[in-house]
Amino acid sequence: MTTVAGTQGLGSIAARLERLPHSRWHVKVRFLIGAVTFFEAFDQLLAASALPVLTKDWNLSTGQATFAVTAGSIGMLLGALVAGWLGDRIGRVRTVALGVGITGVASLAVALANGIELFSLFRFVQGLGIGGVVPVAATYINEISRSDKRGRFVLLYEMIFPAGLAAASLVAVWVVPNLGWRAMFVLGALPVLVAVLLPRQVAESPRWLLSQGRVEEAEQVIARIEAEVERAVGEPLPRPSDEPAEEVTRGRLRDLFTGRYLRRTAVLSGLWFVAYYVNHGISTWLPSLYTKNFGLDLTTALVYTLLSNLTGLVGTFVVALVIDRVGRRPALVAALGGTALALGVLALTGVTSGLQVAVFASCTTFFVYAINAGLYLYSPELYPTSNRARGAAFGGLWNRLGVILGPVTVGAILGAGGSLGLVFAQLAGVAVVGAVIALFAVETKGKTLEELNA
Repeated sequence: MTTVAGTQGLGSIAARLERLPHSRWHVKVRFLIGAVTFFEAFDQLLAASALPVLTKDWNLSTGQATFAVTAGSIGMLLGALVAGWLGDRIGRVRTVALGVGITGVASLAVALANGIELFSLFRFVQGLGIGGVVPVAATYINEISRSDKRGRFVLLYEMIFPAGLAAASLVAVWVVPNLGWRAMFVLGALPVLVAVLLPRQVAESPRWLLSQGRVEEAEQVIARIEAEVERAVGEPLPRPSDEPAEEVTRGRLRDLFTGRYLRRTAVLSGLWFVAYYVNHGISTWLPSLYTKNFGLDLTTALVYTLLSNLTGLVGTFVVALVIDRVGRRPALVAALGGTALALGVLALTGVTSGLQVAVFASCTTFFVYAINAGLYLYSPELYPTSNRARGAAFGGLWNRLGVILGPVTVGAILGAGGSLGLVFAQLAGVAVVGAVIALFAVETKGKTLEELNA
């Protein structure tokens, strides 16, 4: 039920957040939440880096290798579902800290696994943490951002994710051949330290507090933030403008599928699925394709994989610079079209060498990482505060389905003796479908979260 005081307070909280100039407080929060996202990305790619060695040492079949990869993805799918509910129930920061702790502890357990069964089990548990953290963390960053610069603010934060992927590839180039794959997972346990630090250093989202009717707490938090920002900028803050108030209601899962939110949820789900189907259909198998299909040594395979992650980082940076000007929908359509073009050209010209795959895969990740980052910005914008984490996490469910089915499909094609040309052609076809879906996306550029959900 809507409360008058709560509604008025929410409008005030939104306006007070909107008038905050960029300061050291924003940098601190983005750094701490970014550290979480960095390690989640680092941990997500560990299985791909270890797979060529595991396949050889444990004599894995293609089916077993696929199972080892998808176990973590299934965990991420379930983690996204649970975390969406928790993020709207117990808060953004506590949910993120819990997920990070699970990720770190499970990574250490993976390092101690002595067979593919335990490896897959602990990767599943690790996936529960990874799948829950990223969408809720993105929701938090959205809720502290100003509407006029929200795209750049969020996407510069989202650059941490491809940076984590690139770091995992870079570290793997030296660690896996010299110290073994287990050392990578020991490093992946470091986020446990961040989980302890986070709740003490990062304030809960004032928007979320107020959506729960915790008006006094929300006022205290926003007052502390304002004081810290004012000290950082060295001058009084501007007066808040009048912002539309958002009704304080209890969020329900079914609200994602009623009224205007049905279209938003349907489009968002399709985009998430396509983006991660293509992304993981490529990235999960790249190191193994380089070594098995083209006979490259492990170090060269990991260097080529690193190249793809670096171009993805560049793509994320480029979209961060332009998305507040061109808008969310044009950016998504262009990036999905670029993805389809790069993969289509590779399939049509024939897949003849590891270097050729590395070049076109790197062009693909330039666009795909831009899509992924854009969706982490776009998803929380589409839902009210009471349902924002749940809505963003529901999109995360579809990206996890893509994460599972992309590598499984590629593995099935390869296992049945299909050509690499067919692998990349079907990925290009899925990207084309995504570009069409993006044409129906609701534009959110320049609007406050309250305006979008008034």
